[in-house]
Amino acid sequence: MKVTIFSSNQPRHINLVKELSHIADEVFFICEVNTVFPGEINDFYKKSNIMQSYFKNVISAEKKLFGDIEFVSNNIRSLFIKEGDLSKIKQEILKDALTSDVYIVFGSSFIKGWLIDFLIKNKAVNIHMGISPYYRGSSCNFWALYDNKPGFVGATIHLLSKGLDNGDILFHCIPKVILGESPFEFTMRAVEVAQKGLIKVIKNSKINRIETIKQDKNLEIRYTKNKDFTDETAYEFLQRDINLSPDLISYPKLFNPIFE
Repeated sequence: MKVTIFSSNQPRHINLVKELSHIADEVFFICEVNTVFPGEINDFYKKSNIMQSYFKNVISAEKKLFGDIEFVSNNIRSLFIKEGDLSKIKQEILKDALTSDVYIVFGSSFIKGWLIDFLIKNKAVNIHMGISPYYRGSSCNFWALYDNKPGFVGATIHLLSKGLDNGDILFHCIPKVILGESPFEFTMRAVEVAQKGLIKVIKNSKINRIETIKQDKNLEIRYTKNKDFTDETAYEFLQRDINLSPDLISYPKLFNPIFE
């Protein structure tokens, strides 16, 4: 089996690529690169003391679950490009990665042009870190906690579409609450549950046989962009005492949910 994944270079992205290499004969990893020191270096997120404090927590939770950045396995063929360049890449450059059995998008930039048409035709799946259709766009699990809705923290595995995070849903992935963990560990575990769920359906060959459901846009709570995540919102979040008690969590209507 061959798998092609369009992703990024943070430990959580590398972990999924590594896990895919354990079940596939060959993995093509098209990696869009940004800084591994968000908040400290000006990049996708701006440099500031508040952002540095916020992402210190994110990085700590990520390393706890996924380790650090590392070299990948021998059966992974990697192509590294700058974030945002993906839709400008010519088809000829990616030709070796376009004959796979499974196509995955996880944390890439917005895909357009010939590539989105190819991926839709080949039933590519996207890992959206957020519960669609309720939360769509950027930093969705942050905004779910910001809105005091921990039951809306999770991931959506859905078919890729030309719209952002609005393709037909295969299943939702929800992290169970562990008493004493931080909000950052809670949201990072949503990534872990999503990766485990996706690996399982690829490994047992069920990924192309799962019944899907269309998203109801009338259920949308927030559609957020990166510019909405400001120093002010990050600072306010850091000052909160967020209660993750299981008794206080109410879940929305979910599709084929995986709780772990």
